[in-house]
Amino acid sequence: MTTAPQHTGPGVREVPPGPPAPAPQLPTPKRPFTQTLTRLLPLSPALILLFLVLAGPIAYCAYIAFTDLQLTGQAHSSFVGFANFRTAFKDSEFLNAVWLTLVFTVLSSLIGQNTIGLGLAALMQRASKPVRTLTGAIVITAWVLPEVVAGFLLYAFFRREGTLDAILVWLHLPPQNWLFTLPILAVSFANVWRGTAFSMLVYSAALNEIPKEITEAAEVDGASGWRRMWHITLPMIRRSIGTNLMLNTLQTLSVFGLIWVMTRGGPGNKSQTLPLYMYEQAFQNSMIGYATAVALLLLLVGSLFSVIYMRLLRTEV
Repeated sequence: MTTAPQHTGPGVREVPPGPPAPAPQLPTPKRPFTQTLTRLLPLSPALILLFLVLAGPIAYCAYIAFTDLQLTGQAHSSFVGFANFRTAFKDSEFLNAVWLTLVFTVLSSLIGQNTIGLGLAALMQRASKPVRTLTGAIVITAWVLPEVVAGFLLYAFFRREGTLDAILVWLHLPPQNWLFTLPILAVSFANVWRGTAFSMLVYSAALNEIPKEITEAAEVDGASGWRRMWHITLPMIRRSIGTNLMLNTLQTLSVFGLIWVMTRGGPGNKSQTLPLYMYEQAFQNSMIGYATAVALLLLLVGSLFSVIYMRLLRTEV
């Protein structure tokens, strides 16, 4: 059967063809459970190891934090709920340790290691090969030293009649006992001296990834070094900056040996950060449950920093 052709004339209006009908969408086939299990099977050793090494101990510590477990003199522990956390927030020594931990982290990680590491990486981009080799060797040597050795070296530098006082006397300036008058600044400087190498290596790798054509074009246009750094370099290495800040912050929050060797948290509690406070409560006062509750609070602080950095690392739309 044939369709008669439609004739159009001056009094007949031609009807344009309508849009094609949308194709029916077929339901997405569900993946069989056996196929999903087969895909996860090669990951099972890693997942089991992660559970045993990380998730298991964290869950056990979370349980201990809600008990009155003691190191000595106790046959059985009992569940005390949030009593350990309430005790912590009412303790002036705990609040002082929180404040000193934040000061230590901001001075030595966010400002010290991050800024000096970026500055060294930028300067080494323009330095000669012998200067780069010598600078890298000095900075990395401080990084690879054991924490206890670095602590003793910085103790000899800051102690009364130590290296720093000898330099001040040579400059005809009055010496002082830095570990007594400014202990938190002394340990912050020590952590900067020891950990700057990591930031320098991260930023050196990031700066090497910036195309030279961009910086050369900005230099030809008359942009100064600071303007190139602010408007070109920093935006292009933004993700490296966020990653470096996150790793440095988490490492700094857990620093123990360096401060213990230099000041042991003293004098008094002027340099007692949260790791040292936890050690005192757990192994000197034998309050394992209370110290574990403080450890969970420190874990929460590190998680908050991680969430902030991860949000900053998101790609802008």
